[in-house]
This record gives sequence, structure tokens and C-alpha cells, in this order.
Amino acid sequence: MTGIVSYGFYIPRNRIRIDEIANVWGKDPKNVRASLGVEEKAVSEEDEDSLTMGYQSASMALKDLEMKDSDLKTIFFGSETPPYVVNPASTILGEFLGVDHNYLAYDTQFACKAATGAMISALSLVETNFTKYALVVASDKANAKPHDLLEYTAASASVSLLLGKNNVILEVIDKASYSSDTPDFWRREGIRYPSHGGRFTGKPSYFHHIQQVSRILLKKNRLEPEDFAHAVFHMPNGKFPVEIARTLGFKEKQIEKSLIVKYLGNSYAASALMGLVSVLEVAKKGDLIFFASYGSGAGSDGFIFKVTEHLAKKKRPFNNFLQDKNYITYPTYLKFMHMI
Repeated sequence: MTGIVSYGFYIPRNRIRIDEIANVWGKDPKNVRASLGVEEKAVSEEDEDSLTMGYQSASMALKDLEMKDSDLKTIFFGSETPPYVVNPASTILGEFLGVDHNYLAYDTQFACKAATGAMISALSLVETNFTKYALVVASDKANAKPHDLLEYTAASASVSLLLGKNNVILEVIDKASYSSDTPDFWRREGIRYPSHGGRFTGKPSYFHHIQQVSRILLKKNRLEPEDFAHAVFHMPNGKFPVEIARTLGFKEKQIEKSLIVKYLGNSYAASALMGLVSVLEVAKKGDLIFFASYGSGAGSDGFIFKVTEHLAKKKRPFNNFLQDKNYITYPTYLKFMHMI
């Protein structure tokens, strides 16, 4: 049995309401909230970045685990906002965590699915006994050009997963990936803010790729949407995951626990995984969980997870962290995001 052994997450306390941003630009807050399905988003502090947030989530994932120094030989850091353009965050993280130097480390990029692609690689390394455990970190301090539509959703957060074979809490039943050259979102070297293709990011990008990888997984495993207790889809906003779930045949009850984008925004590489850890708060032994990430450029990674008896002892109080928040103003938001 190979899968997720432990997990951790980090949510900054700061939040900014969508109304606060809309009022600055003379937009109708009600219309903005209705169009995006987002009420507020998490904002990291001025002295926080994807690496420091990654350390927080990784520390939670590794807490109270009995591991030898040689057990963890793989660290992957998935992000589209790493602190350095050239200099890996994965090795700095390993140093912070006190990991023995005999390990494989590298950073991965693929927009919002940077970490789920790394999960597939890490699972293979565990299955072939290259390493006993592999740590995969998803972390982003997502930015957006002021007055751009992305400004209402781009958020900050981190999720870390420890993969292995012993005392697995989520068994990976199967996994798949679907990719194509679909440039719906990009940022060139030296350009501060990302660009996007507007409505092009929807039907030919997000929806097509998640539909394809989902259908591949369901057909291969002879499963139907009703066989799953929960489903999690990448959350660029509050509308897309609801629509893709409906298209594939999943019911609202199956996805409702994962839809935390309404309160946290889109934390890019951590977004879909944040929905997964929210689901784990209520998941029970034997539950099947369907999961599909999405990354612009474009691709989708799909997983079928099965909850084991070990989850009960490893659950994290997600809702407590979700409710611990401090509202900030738009000028403070600009300061924390290093825009002023």
C-alpha cells in the first residue's frame, strides 16, 4: 500500500474581503462576489513567502513521526512563486527541517499543479524503494496585477504531504495525467505579474483537461461518480469546481466540504490540495475520494484515494485554522504583497 502517510498545511491569518478590493476600483462588490463565488482570500505577511509557508506546512506534516535520518531521501517543492529564480527552495527547506544531506531535491513548476505532478514522481520513487518517505510541498504567495480580475482570487497558503508505505492514511488506488500545449496563463522572465487568456482559461483549458483525466481514471477503474464519498477539484474560483463536478456527474454533497476557495481564495499550487485537507477533517475509513488538479499550460493530474483506519489518528483541525483570521485593508494588502 502506497500513499499519503501524513499531511500539514499553513493558512496565513490575514484576510482581505472581496468587497474591500472592489470598492477601491469602483466595482459593485455584490456582482464581483457573485461572478467569482469568492468572499475573501488569505494574504501572507510582508516577511512571508512560499518557502517560509512551506516550512510551516512541512513541520506540521512531520510532527510526531518516528523517522530515521535516512528515511526521508526525497524533497520536492512545487510552486510558481519561489523566492529565487535560480536557487532551489527544496534544499533550503531540507536544511530548515534538519534533513540528512543524503536526499534528492528539486523544485517543480507547472502553474497550479506543480505539486501534484511532483506527487506522481514521488510515489514512483517510494514504490521502487528509492526512498522510504518522500516529502512534497505545495506553496504559493500568488500575486496579480492591481485591477486585474486575478487580484480578487490570488491568495497565499501551503500544503505538505509525506508519501510512503507505512501507516498510510490515504491509499493511492490509481493516478493519471493529461497534458497539452494550451497557453491560458503565463508570466515571462522579468515580468512581475502573470497574464491570462480571459475566458480562454475556461472551456479549452480548465474544463477540457479535468474532464479528460477524470474520465480516464473512472473508466480505467470501472467506477462511477456515485462510488465516491468526496470529490475535490482545483479551485481558481468558486464557480469552476462546481461546474466541472456537475458535468462529470458528481453531486453538490460530494464536493461541498472541499470548496474552501470561498474563504481562502486560490492559493495556486496549494489550492486543490487545500480542498483535500479540508475533506480529510470529515472523511471516514473506507471512503473513496476523487481528486483532480489543474495547471495552466496546460495539464491535469487525477488521483483516486481510499481512506484507511490510520487517518483517525492523523487528522488536523482544519476548521480551527480556517476561522483564525485578521482582516486587513487594501493598502495593507499592497504592503504585504510588496506592491508599495
